[in-house]
Amino acid sequence: MSTKVRTADTRERILTAACEVIADIGFEKIRMRMVAERAGVSTALLHYHFDTREKLFTEAMRHSFAHTALDVDRDAETAPAAVILARILRNLLPTDPELHQDWRLWQELWARALRDEDTRVFAVDLYAQLHAWVADAVRRGIASGEFTPADVDGLSTLVLSLCDGYGIRLMLRDPAVTVDGALAAIWRHVAATLGLPDTVPAG
Repeated sequence: MSTKVRTADTRERILTAACEVIADIGFEKIRMRMVAERAGVSTALLHYHFDTREKLFTEAMRHSFAHTALDVDRDAETAPAAVILARILRNLLPTDPELHQDWRLWQELWARALRDEDTRVFAVDLYAQLHAWVADAVRRGIASGEFTPADVDGLSTLVLSLCDGYGIRLMLRDPAVTVDGALAAIWRHVAATLGLPDTVPAG
């Protein structure tokens, strides 16, 4: 294994461990040695890659988002646009244990962004990436003729707002909200705007 590959593998393990530890105990309580132990590396090696907690947190958030997007977009060029858009909606909600962990990271980000200007700017940038993720999927569907032309930016903002609102209630285990119910409710708004059937596509 080359040095470059080993370095990338170590960084991957550290970021995966950081996501897990931050989700488990919160950013304010995290210590670098906790992440090093979870990743199976020395504290010195961890500091070589990330010299502050803040940098580690920022990169962990990017890592989490990148992995989610990679899974959704794996066949974006061949799958129907409605399927891709439905996948994005599922991944914007805490629909499985991994996404539940991602949501805990987002909750840490929101809380920290209220108190720290650098984190606020970073959070706004991440939301811009999420907005672009949804908007690009909608534009592809419109370009291919699968979707009715619509206000792409307006719909993307609405989708993110609905996912945040339902997602918070799901994270709180609100008995009045279920994953299937939340997904169906969001999709109804999408379907009405884009001229699609009310049923959420599988796949």
